Amino acid sequence: MRRTTLLLILAATLALGACAPKLKFFTDAHDPFQEYVLEGKDSSGKVLVLPVSGIITEEPREGFMTTRPSMVQEVVSQLKLAEKDEAIKAVVLQINSPGGGVTASDILYHEITAFRERTKIKVVAVFMDLAASGGYYVALPADRIVAHPTTVTGSVGAVFYRPKVHGLLDKIGVSVEVAKSGQNKDMASPFRPDTPAEAAQLQAIIQDMGDRFLALVKERRSLSEEAARKVGTASVYTASQALALGLVDEVAYLPETLNQAKTLAGLSPEAEVVVFRRSEYPDDTIYNPSAEASAKGPALINVQAPWVLPPRAGFYYLWGAGAGMD
Repeated sequence: MRRTTLLLILAATLALGACAPKLKFFTDAHDPFQEYVLEGKDSSGKVLVLPVSGIITEEPREGFMTTRPSMVQEVVSQLKLAEKDEAIKAVVLQINSPGGGVTASDILYHEITAFRERTKIKVVAVFMDLAASGGYYVALPADRIVAHPTTVTGSVGAVFYRPKVHGLLDKIGVSVEVAKSGQNKDMASPFRPDTPAEAAQLQAIIQDMGDRFLALVKERRSLSEEAARKVGTASVYTASQALALGLVDEVAYLPETLNQAKTLAGLSPEAEVVVFRRSEYPDDTIYNPSAEASAKGPALINVQAPWVLPPRAGFYYLWGAGAGMD
């Protein structure tokens, strides 16, 4: 009798489950973007605030019970949505990033450039806490670049991160044997030191990537030779220093930047300011960089910096001191 009762309860539960709506407790990559109005009353023209927050990567970001699309996927998806909305006349890139992968940064640069050329929509980049290396790179297509008064930016250059464990292996008496088809097949291996020739070859690759970055900055920002030499050291700068070098057009707060975007696009002061989000926030404002509840931006100083938890081996437009690993 007891077994029969349990079977009936189970069958009823399954039947109800088949009819009941699917419950979701977390937003994830399957939730579509929706438009939300942050401020303004004139819907005939809109300014889209598009956050570029965190490490720039093509890799999806996995969290506890959630999946977050990659930075590249998020930004490109929102650009495509903006292109379909004829009322959107300006896009403000709200950048808070230490940079990221060389290729991921270059993809965003290319996509933003192509979007601007196709649509003729005005693009304004505004830097928040940090816009270094790749974070600066993706701002280069913008019609105007604005830094918050306390922004740190710059770090125009490339870096190659890779772990080295051969010293540890020597201490514990472990070795790795490699059979290879070519002399340089295991170049940059973590299991042995680089030869002088390999080190020179890797430096040449890094220099080439850094030179490309600097050349784009010189072209887009019309830097003087003196400014280009300073920027080419890959140093970081405060907002006022960046303004003096020509890396940014102005130092201003976010509301002022939105007003500039409206003016550039020929919109009224009451034009709507909108965002694309996967979930709705009560009392939402322009200072919320998130597309979903779990998203967060990098801290300028983070205990999970690359020397504690290094990124995987690869080439980066990244300022290591500002990189919190997502």
